[in-house]
Amino acid sequence: MIFLTFPEQQLRSFTEQVFLKMGCSVKDAQLAADVLLRSDLRGIDSHGVARLTGYVRLWEKKRINASPDIKIVHETATTATVDGDAGLGLVVAPFAMKVAIEKAKIYGSGWVSVKNSNHFGIAGYHSLLATEHDMIGISMTNASPLVAPTYSNERLLGTNPMCYAFPAGKYPPVVVDMATAAAANGKLEIAQRSNSSIPEGWVQDKNGVISTNPHELKDGGSLLPLGGDKDHGSHKGYGLGATVDILSAVLSGANYGPWVPPFVAFLEPPSDPVGEGIGHFFGAMRIDGFRPVADFKAHLDNWIERFQSAKTVDPSKKVIIPGEPEYAAEKDRKANGIPLIDAVVNDLNDLASKLGIEAL
Repeated sequence: MIFLTFPEQQLRSFTEQVFLKMGCSVKDAQLAADVLLRSDLRGIDSHGVARLTGYVRLWEKKRINASPDIKIVHETATTATVDGDAGLGLVVAPFAMKVAIEKAKIYGSGWVSVKNSNHFGIAGYHSLLATEHDMIGISMTNASPLVAPTYSNERLLGTNPMCYAFPAGKYPPVVVDMATAAAANGKLEIAQRSNSSIPEGWVQDKNGVISTNPHELKDGGSLLPLGGDKDHGSHKGYGLGATVDILSAVLSGANYGPWVPPFVAFLEPPSDPVGEGIGHFFGAMRIDGFRPVADFKAHLDNWIERFQSAKTVDPSKKVIIPGEPEYAAEKDRKANGIPLIDAVVNDLNDLASKLGIEAL
């Protein structure tokens, strides 16, 4: 596997040009690019510019509206439902989180459910918006139906990520950002591009047999819930994925379960939708609604330090604070550039040729 390294600004400019070619406004193109680049900077390569071809493909199929009229369609003092008008989730999601933040500024907390949207990038991007206002941020989304519930070999749920972000004092925010499946589909795509196998417990074949083949989903197989199997707690991953699906879609009026319109190219949208687009859910909670901000941050710093000093089984290892590896990756990649595997670079350059923009 060959890696090529690019300065952040080069990839940012390239990504903006792609979204502009799709018909996005300058503001939306810059925002969408920022969401994707934040993923690459934080080392979450599966959700960064490697996904650009997927967004273009959906736009070509008229499943993405490049100039959406995003609006609130139902509202109370502390809650809202947002209709994304089939826009890029990369644009719809920050709009919805900002609604939650504005409500939290007035009432202490804000809660927003979203319908009629698309793939929104990394959940961490949206949760971190709240931490900039001394708030706890919560974000989640349903996704392509690729995950089989415990004991099933039928794909009924998405990887359905959830993220909680907590602002600290002298340390970066604590960010718990995770798929509720054993692995995100993007990790399978990386394995496919690098022609490598995947760990046991991530997927099963169409007959329900555990497999290490990253191409299994295209042959009717499915991802497994977090835990892998019942003996290792897959019923808990299934429950978490179900929670995300219900809050994101059953609550908002989006499609849920097997009716979620897929992002992946090998699946077509169901012909009998039960809602509109895919769904997201966001929350923002003011810390000073519970205790003084300075007190909370001091104690979260203390929490971080205690966990960092934990005794470990292997002296060469240390307990990792949630969000710590991503923060370190962001510092490094801002200074030294963003590595992309050659297969991704080739895909992006093919895309550039098709859209008539300068290649990387």
